[in-house]
Amino acid sequence: MEIIHVAAECYPVAKAGGLGDVVGALPKYQCELGHVAKVVMPMYRTKFLYNNDWELVHEGTRTMGPHFFNYSVIKEKTNKLGFDLYLVDINGLLDREKIYGYDDDTERFLAFQSAVCDWLNKWQHKPDVIHCHDHHTGLIPFMVKYCLEFKDRLADIPTVLTVHNAQYQGWIGWDKHNLLPAFDSWKWGMLDWNNTINPLASAVKCAWKVTTVSNSYLDELRGAANGLENLFNYEQGKSSGILNGIDTHVWNPETDSMIIKNYDTELVEKGKLKNKKELAGQFGLDPDKPLISFIGRLVGEKAADLLPEAISQAIYQHHGKVNFLVLGSGDPELEDRLDQMNHQFNGYYNSYIGYSEPLSHLMYAGSDFLLMPSRVEPCGLNQMYALRYGTVPMVRNVGGLRDTVSDMGDWQGVGIRFDQASVWDITYSVGRAIDLYQNKPDLYSWMRSHMMTIDHSWDSSAQQYIDLYASLR
Repeated sequence: MEIIHVAAECYPVAKAGGLGDVVGALPKYQCELGHVAKVVMPMYRTKFLYNNDWELVHEGTRTMGPHFFNYSVIKEKTNKLGFDLYLVDINGLLDREKIYGYDDDTERFLAFQSAVCDWLNKWQHKPDVIHCHDHHTGLIPFMVKYCLEFKDRLADIPTVLTVHNAQYQGWIGWDKHNLLPAFDSWKWGMLDWNNTINPLASAVKCAWKVTTVSNSYLDELRGAANGLENLFNYEQGKSSGILNGIDTHVWNPETDSMIIKNYDTELVEKGKLKNKKELAGQFGLDPDKPLISFIGRLVGEKAADLLPEAISQAIYQHHGKVNFLVLGSGDPELEDRLDQMNHQFNGYYNSYIGYSEPLSHLMYAGSDFLLMPSRVEPCGLNQMYALRYGTVPMVRNVGGLRDTVSDMGDWQGVGIRFDQASVWDITYSVGRAIDLYQNKPDLYSWMRSHMMTIDHSWDSSAQQYIDLYASLR
């Protein structure tokens, strides 16, 4: 099959979160299964763009309301990522460094989706499926079905939507409806949700199939989907959960070039200690104490706002028997609070405000525990990276965390689970982690070795997507 993935992110081209990791890995594994998977995304001005070779494959023109724009499509020449990568460029809209966060994001992603549909409409053949990821590409299933210039050629191409995070829906006021390509006005209801154009809701309505990135998240969306609960209940017949995988070539402690000492299940204790000492040296921490790390966006969805109080209380309650390290960026006030704590808890806590891919790898390898107190976690990849590196995940019992981490108190449990996104639940879990580290060395050693053998690769999930596509032909 020929599969076209359309997304706003793709690692290592441009990444803001887990969406980029998924789009950077799933197509590669689908190609390894013998299919032709391609990725189409905006041409941001990133290092990847300037450091690789490209060829121009298409040029076109579009209108968006009263505006006229040219677009071009370039292709990476060497198949460096294991699949064909196409970038869509629109001067004045997509030619920027950042992925999101601009006042004209609505226009940027509308123009991108319009250009993608126009390009596909010019192809001599048709792909077997168009796979859209999140709201930034959520209008494509509507466009190919109901926009006048596309529907004759593209309406019979199956479309699949994967919901990576339903909190963000891309709302557009109806005053901007003229920015869309001309469409059958009788179908306006396929765009509307609660008197606004809602790209995510539109995609759920119009796509042939809808997937979420874990089974538990699909169940949760029927009760908590930021206003789309009734829609997910209504469309449950065409919806399914397919758990994300991780790229085990990139995330492999035996070969990872970003860590100090490589290791496998046999050398996990020595390997992790070597990396921990490097990490402790960089951040002024004690390598003899258990190290609990947080890696992620500093936003409410990740319950990062609880970190200052939870870390403070844990250090006081447990008499400084534990160290903490935070890597992330997000809410500026929270960034400042976490940064100020470096001085207050010198020797017990430190932080790196921002993001560093090499540091994240070293933290997975050198930490003893990874804390994920998320309020919402559709799938979560960090806990799978932690398991791969022999780092015990401390996770809230929600979404994909529930599906991938079993509690140490259960049969063959490999993590620490808690029910509430609260300071109390976090500090209590820190106590369990300290007890495991200090008083249960045999269990701790078994957990670390066992968790590294769990298969969270993309192999199974990639095949599930292929089976889903095949059911639409």
